[in-house]
This record gives sequence, C-alpha cells and structure tokens, in this order.
Amino acid sequence: MNDTTESLTMAAGALPPWLSFFTLPSINVRLVLAGCILLGLCAGVLGCFTFLRKRALLGDALSHAALPGVCTAFLLTGTKDPLIILAGAAVSCWLGAISVDLITRYTRCKEDSALGMVLSVYFAVGIMLLTSIQHSGNAAQSGLDKFLLGKAPSMLDRDVWTLSILSVIILGAVTLAYKEFKIISFDPGFALTVGLPVRLLEIVLATLIVMAVVVGIQAVGVVLMSAMLVTPAAAARYWTDRLGIMAILAGLFGALSGAAGAYISYLGPGMPTGPWMVIAVTSLFAISLLFAPLRGFVPRFNRVRRTRKKTAQENILRTLYVLGEKEDRLDAPCSETELLKYRPMRAGAFHATLAQLVRRGLITESPAGCFALTTQGAEKGAQLTRLHRLWELYLATKLDLAPDHVHDDAEEIEHIITPELEARLTAALANPGEDPHARRIPESHAAAQMGGQS
Repeated sequence: MNDTTESLTMAAGALPPWLSFFTLPSINVRLVLAGCILLGLCAGVLGCFTFLRKRALLGDALSHAALPGVCTAFLLTGTKDPLIILAGAAVSCWLGAISVDLITRYTRCKEDSALGMVLSVYFAVGIMLLTSIQHSGNAAQSGLDKFLLGKAPSMLDRDVWTLSILSVIILGAVTLAYKEFKIISFDPGFALTVGLPVRLLEIVLATLIVMAVVVGIQAVGVVLMSAMLVTPAAAARYWTDRLGIMAILAGLFGALSGAAGAYISYLGPGMPTGPWMVIAVTSLFAISLLFAPLRGFVPRFNRVRRTRKKTAQENILRTLYVLGEKEDRLDAPCSETELLKYRPMRAGAFHATLAQLVRRGLITESPAGCFALTTQGAEKGAQLTRLHRLWELYLATKLDLAPDHVHDDAEEIEHIITPELEARLTAALANPGEDPHARRIPESHAAAQMGGQS
C-alpha cells in the first residue's frame, strides 16, 4: 500500500502523505479502510455480549481455533482463494465452539479451563500444519502465514464485499435479536423462566462470533482478533451503564481503531495494519480508563477529593456549632488549638479547609486567629447537627444500639443524608426534639423558614 501511496503523492505533488490519505487516493486505500472499519464495527458490537457474560476468552479461543481451518482448507484445495480459506476457518471455529461446549458439559472442567484447552490445542495443531505446509515446497503456500497477524494491505474488492455481506448479517442479527441477547447476557435464568430458547440463542450468538472472527482474520489475523472482540467493549463499558449505548460506543471505538490502523499503515513503510489497530483500540481503552466520566480514574479521583474536602468543611462547621451551643452563642470564637482538639487534621489540610470556609462566607477569622460561624455558617452547622442527631436517635430507637455506640456511624452518614431521607427519618421518629444523649435536635432550616412565613 505504501508504494502506491508514494507514487500517487509524487504525481499529485501537492498534498503530503499524512493529508493525502483523507482524499482516498487509490482503490487499495479505500479497500483497506473499508475492511478495517467493518471489522472493528462488528467486533466491537458483538464483543459487548461476550464481555458482559464474562466470556471474553471465547473470542480468543475461537480466533486461535481458526488457524487449523485455514491450513486444512489450503491442503485440501491447494489454493488461497479467500472464500475457501474463510470457509475452512469458519468450520474450524465452529468445531472449537462445539469442543468447548462438550468439555464443559461432559467433564468436570469449568468453562475457562475448556477455553484454555481449546485455544492451545487448536492453535498448536494449526502451527504444526502451517509448518508442514511451509516445508512442503508448494509455491502456492507463500503468504499463508500472513493469517497469523493479518494481511489487510493485500485485500481485494471481493474480500471487502465478503466482509460487507458478513457485516450486514452480523449487525442485522444483533439488531433483530437485541432484546433476547440482552436478557441472556444479564439473566439466563430469567430467560428460561419466560420461555426464551436460551440454548438456541447461545448457538446463534456463538455463530455470530465465529463470523466476526472470520471477518477479522484477513485484517488482524488469528492472534490479535481476540483484542478486537474484547477491548472496544471494555472501553465502552467505562462510559455508560446502558447496553444499547455501550454497543454503539464499542462499534464506534472498533471502527475508529480500524481507521487508525489503516491510516498508520498508509503513512509508515512496512507498518502492519492489524497490530496498529490493536494499539489504537488499546489507546482508546486507556483514555476511557483514565477520563470516562462515570468510571474513569481521573473523574473518580476528583470526586473523592471533592467529597473529602466537603466532609472536612462540614466537620469544622458542625464542631463550631456544637461548641457554640455549649456557650449559648453560635458565633462564639474558637481558636485553632481548640478546633484541632476536636477535629485532628494534618496542618496543611486544616488550614486549607479554614481558608475555604472563610472564602465561602461560612466562618470569619478574627485578628487574634480565632474563628466563628457567620449566619449562613450557623444555618449549615445546625442542619448538619440535626442530621447527625436524627441518625443517632434512629440507630438507638429502631436498631436498639447503645447511645455510646451511635456517634461514629452518624459522623459518616450525616454527610450523605438527602432531604428525602431526612423527611423519612423525621416521620419515622415522630419529629423528635432530642437525641439519645438528651441534646436538642435543631429544627430543619426549611421548616423554620415556613414557620417564619406563617
């Protein structure tokens, strides 16, 4: 593909290679790009179901099981006709799937053990056959080893047409049986209860995976095909909790990785398309792992950091409120030493928390270095104290816990009690006035406002 690219670029004399790719300058570029995108799309969508069913190794086993079929088809026909080779691969994949099922059913081996055995045995047989073919002296065997790592740049138009037809069949079947596949992926027991043909659906899904493996053999080869079945789905899972959106994202990630592999192969002399597709989709997984808003490491780290800051600020506010209660003056000043006595914290975090509360207008700092609640801070402290004492009373009265065993739990829960839960606690405890330690429970700020308006 690169020789064609260079000649076309020199003829055009205008666009550099990194830009001329997007003009699709040759039929070879168009075929490779279309084939890789179709492969990534199908593998990504199908991979969602194997990923959710915790059968990620199934794609790995079936892709490796395709190699004996490739070699056997060549030995029987003496030709590398894509249709014959792919038919042999499909039969071999099917035998691999049946082998996994038989081992799981009639032996004490679990599915992961059966998958491991099928993967290793079938691939070993394939390597033996491939080695035998390479030493046979048959001139037609040249290039047969490309099925190990793929040979996307040598795709012909009939190969892409074959990929297109298989892709339409795969995506159409997934669309038609989406609801059924969804049920057996999440709850096979329920599927049996409602009368779904679970066994038939599993066979259909396995057949589609076999077809996807066959689609991917030419582009990424039998060794790397498992990555295209698993990684897009794993990346998409970080972005959503809905299977439909996950399937769309996985298909998109797979298609993008296919396009990226074709692009890099176009630019770099001797760059293999299949491995670069895997590197591209792995990069997308890494981005998802780090930055996906639902489960990404960075957003989760930021949420934890914000929660810790919020908790530290609320602990200071409630401490100032409780100390003010003792003096019958909610704006009573409190020194740093006294605050640290009740709220031990690292010096840096302690001073940062105080500074944030001052900026938010919840506390004030006197020239003497003492801190006091503002009106807004007192309202916030009263609400936190109310939630703390409501939960203490609930644990003591409803769960029969000793009053001296409820404080630590309330320290954590007070920060996450929602207004709805507060209302339910208030109703369950009949709008109490005191906690288990006979301390007054502050009135709800919302209730106080309503009372003031009436």
